[in-house]
Amino acid sequence: MAGSSGAGYLVALGLVAVAALHMHDAAGRDRSADAPEGRVLPAAEPLRVEIPRIGVRAPVRGVGRNHDGTLQVPPLSRPQEVGWYRHGPPPGSRGAAVLVGHYDDLRGPAVFHRLGELRRGDVVRVVRRDGRVAVFTVDASEQVAKSAFPTHRVYGPVRHAGLRLITCGGTFDRARRSYRDNLIVYARLTDARPAA
Repeated sequence: MAGSSGAGYLVALGLVAVAALHMHDAAGRDRSADAPEGRVLPAAEPLRVEIPRIGVRAPVRGVGRNHDGTLQVPPLSRPQEVGWYRHGPPPGSRGAAVLVGHYDDLRGPAVFHRLGELRRGDVVRVVRRDGRVAVFTVDASEQVAKSAFPTHRVYGPVRHAGLRLITCGGTFDRARRSYRDNLIVYARLTDARPAA
């Protein structure tokens, strides 16, 4: 996941390869037909993410993959935008929906600068195009080296409506113009309500 400014300065989420993961168990049986755990919503595009504890209220745009297989992020010219990995499930649907945002840019803190402050039980709301708000509750978070990114934990199959929030973390590597770690927050759908 990387972004750059016109000056070539790279302040990025790092190289996170998006693996093609299949919904099969160890015996090779297809698990995609199993009943979901908990509430799930029909697919609908996310429009905005709100995280009250850290003061985030940000627009969401679809992102895909770069040519090298890494996850795209919103451009650094829009540091307060969040990217939704559009080749995965949308927030609220069964599976692990992925939202990414910059930690900072050349001017200072960006949308996910305070992501590391989230704790178990905190709320993340995603306003969707279908007029619903998907409400998620944080389960856990972790900071990992980009070289040891937990691809399966982030993108792998889950039977509930999950959410992954990802940004940079750790120390800044000036030679590579990138942070050394990623911070990942894991949450699950706990409620849905009409948008106000």
